[in-house]
Amino acid sequence: MKSIVLVVFVLIFTAGLGAAAVENKGPEQITLNGGERGEVHFPHHRHQNKLGDCNICHSLFPQEQHAIARLKKEGKLVPKQIMNKLCIKCHKAEKQAGHTAGPVTCSKCHHKG
Repeated sequence: MKSIVLVVFVLIFTAGLGAAAVENKGPEQITLNGGERGEVHFPHHRHQNKLGDCNICHSLFPQEQHAIARLKKEGKLVPKQIMNKLCIKCHKAEKQAGHTAGPVTCSKCHHKG
């Protein structure tokens, strides 16, 4: 009987965790300060759906608003660090693997005005 109760508890607990993860997906799109080249309109949910693991990106910065700007200001991230380490690298790898990939040139992400 105890083992049945334990199994039911584990199933309910893990189902609750899954529901919480789905609900806390953050904004659908994020506008990032792209420096002199202009803003970057980042399709956040599209990346979440494609990657499936938030830690792929959020290993470099926490899941909080304005985290990238704050870390740059604190000197913990240098300009282009995320773009070069994550964005471009991943987009090129996806393209090389023959998959639909995001842009690999500056002007495709950065928009002035």
